[in-house]
Amino acid sequence: MRTTTLGKNGPVVGRVGLGTMGMSFGYDPHGWDDDASVKVIHRALDLGVNLIDTADVYGPFTNEELVGRALKGRRDEVVLSTKGGLVVDENGLSLNGSPEHLSAAVDASLQRLGVDHIDLYFLHRVDPTVPLEESWGALAEQVAAGKIRSLGLSAVTLEQVRAAESVHEVAAVESEASLFTRDAFAEVLPYTVERGIAFLPFSPLGRGLLTGALAKAADLPKDDWRSTQPRFTDEAFAHNKAIVDTVAAVAGRHSASTAQVALAWLLSKGEYVVPIPGTKTERYLEQNAGGADLDLSAEDIAELNALPEPLGAAEA
Repeated sequence: MRTTTLGKNGPVVGRVGLGTMGMSFGYDPHGWDDDASVKVIHRALDLGVNLIDTADVYGPFTNEELVGRALKGRRDEVVLSTKGGLVVDENGLSLNGSPEHLSAAVDASLQRLGVDHIDLYFLHRVDPTVPLEESWGALAEQVAAGKIRSLGLSAVTLEQVRAAESVHEVAAVESEASLFTRDAFAEVLPYTVERGIAFLPFSPLGRGLLTGALAKAADLPKDDWRSTQPRFTDEAFAHNKAIVDTVAAVAGRHSASTAQVALAWLLSKGEYVVPIPGTKTERYLEQNAGGADLDLSAEDIAELNALPEPLGAAEA
């Protein structure tokens, strides 16, 4: 697999990473299989997909334990990313960016993952009740203590990136970004390119829409979290078919999959762009990894850039 570095100063990573959330949180809970997921992570490392992304809230907590199990004996092959600052309680998801919580969260993640350091730690969401500089400063202390190698921000504005930079280096920014969700391309992505910051698109396949595997709301597995999202209504599916059809046409010209085209388009956006698609199967893992080696023409990219605005891109 082609490689890059995780930003201008970071470690070498494959151009496509692996998001592990769906292995134990949110997506199709009836399809969770820890043994199979460990095999997927091992296969990812064999393919050069060495950026592995998790978070304490996935499960909660069980996803980090799963990743930790998979990394035993292979820690030195992995650039390990996790996150803190989101909490699951009786009311669902809430935010906690307090220095006390984040410091404790880092220690707990290290224990669950079974490692002595985390390569990249994200503030999962900015807590509006806590000054960002305080949250970021607490994480910077964890870097100084040797528990974390570098810090990232998830789902943030340009102003928030700049505020964090005033306290400590921002090594990476993680945002939902794809042919389906393009908000980050206006300000955040250009800034990361300018500054040599890694940009990690999550849900780079539109949460499955850009794979072509979903054509109507009924195609979603039972109890899948995506069924609550506006992009997965039958109205949205009908509207967004033109996007999927265009991606499929480009894929056909390259004997590639639609997922590979969607990932290759993201890779064209910058040297340090590293999409982190998630999957629970080796088949789709291998397919996604192939996106790193697909070269789109200037005409392909122009056609994809001109796709119409999607319906339902925002979360409910």
